Amino acid sequence: MFLKGKTALVTGSTSGIGQCVATALAAEGANVMLNGFGDAAEIENVRRGIEDAHKVRVGYNGADLTKPDQIEGLMRGCAEELGGVDILVNNAGMQHVAPVDEFPVAKWDLIIALNLTAAFHTTRLALPGMKKKGWGRIVTTASAHSLVASPNKSAYVAAKHGIAGFTKSVALETATSGVTVNCISPGYVWTSLVENQIPDTMKARGLTREQVMNDVLLAAQPTKQFVTVEQVAALALFLCRDEASAITGANLTMDGGWTAQ
Repeated sequence: MFLKGKTALVTGSTSGIGQCVATALAAEGANVMLNGFGDAAEIENVRRGIEDAHKVRVGYNGADLTKPDQIEGLMRGCAEELGGVDILVNNAGMQHVAPVDEFPVAKWDLIIALNLTAAFHTTRLALPGMKKKGWGRIVTTASAHSLVASPNKSAYVAAKHGIAGFTKSVALETATSGVTVNCISPGYVWTSLVENQIPDTMKARGLTREQVMNDVLLAAQPTKQFVTVEQVAALALFLCRDEASAITGANLTMDGGWTAQ
């Protein structure tokens, strides 16, 4: 267990990619702080399940990452409960689809705050401790939309392009410190959020399940296969290994060939 004694904070980890990343880190011995929204009982089941399965300490903090003061509280709480953050995984995010001239201003502000600005705050607060220890890993979930655009997703695309640039800049600032800073850019990932969209799309467009999956959701992915949460987690975990210490400032695509086109 190569992460024994390390502390990992994974935002947006009460479900989906974040939960899988948190579990993978715990399996290698890291104590983990979960963060995200959801049903309290379900979150407690997830927290206890990871803790019991991997014999590590797992905490939960429900901080709203669109609020800087709550992010500061999250970082303090993690340090007090589990120790200073050694591994920071910025995964929390949200989406809204609308033409730019109809895009709700409040939605724009919310998406930029959660998908981009939150990573700035967690990073600036985690880095002093990482630098002092001479070791740290910062991994952010970006998206294929950090490299290419789609219509009606201006806020999300802007935020994810921003994450790619932010990652490069911080990686250069920390290049000699023992801290690596990278982002992972998945294509469409198979999560309950995606799966739950399929019936409505079938009904709205008069398509079969297979048509929705291949011709709508996976239209941009040449492999015609969803990325899995386990695949994203495995890459995040690898970036924490000593063998990955030369990888910094990278935007690692995992998109079934989407951005190769």
